[in-house]
Amino acid sequence: MKDQLALIMALPSESKGLFEQAGIKVHYSGIGKVNAAFKAFEVIQQTGCKVLLNLGTAGSSHFNAHELVEVVQFVQRDMDVSPLGFEVGVTPMDQDYPAEIEFERYFEQLTQGVCGTGDNFETGLSKVSCNLVDMEGYALAKVCKKLGVRLISVKYITDGAGDTAHLEWEENLLLGAQKLLELYESI
Repeated sequence: MKDQLALIMALPSESKGLFEQAGIKVHYSGIGKVNAAFKAFEVIQQTGCKVLLNLGTAGSSHFNAHELVEVVQFVQRDMDVSPLGFEVGVTPMDQDYPAEIEFERYFEQLTQGVCGTGDNFETGLSKVSCNLVDMEGYALAKVCKKLGVRLISVKYITDGAGDTAHLEWEENLLLGAQKLLELYESI
């Protein structure tokens, strides 16, 4: 499977150089939905991969810190056109893709989650139903769906998505990188 796979992460700080030290090619998207969508498209076009593997970090008030969660559904927590009568999370006039994008699970041993993606560092309750939050997942999912590429996404829970999330995120990056590398090597 690894020969059909490309690995994408948001930031080098999420891998802490461990993947590169192990000789694993990582594509970094940068932060946010626009950067993630552009990089995912570029990686898929350049590599011809059949599977895009997204490893990274997320916040959650539902899951425990240090847990690995496989994302099986993605929603947009920052798409809000409710003043025009649309539900939060729904992109108006985008009939080709539902507000919830789903993928089959790959890692049977991991807990499944619903990821709410938005272009802000979430420190409170999301307006959409989700149990973990990130800043790139939905964009990766939409590009993969449009191009017929399977997305496998696993998030290391760094923080509780609360007032101290930024501090917890920073503190837990190395342990997260270690756990994500171990998972990658199990493929």
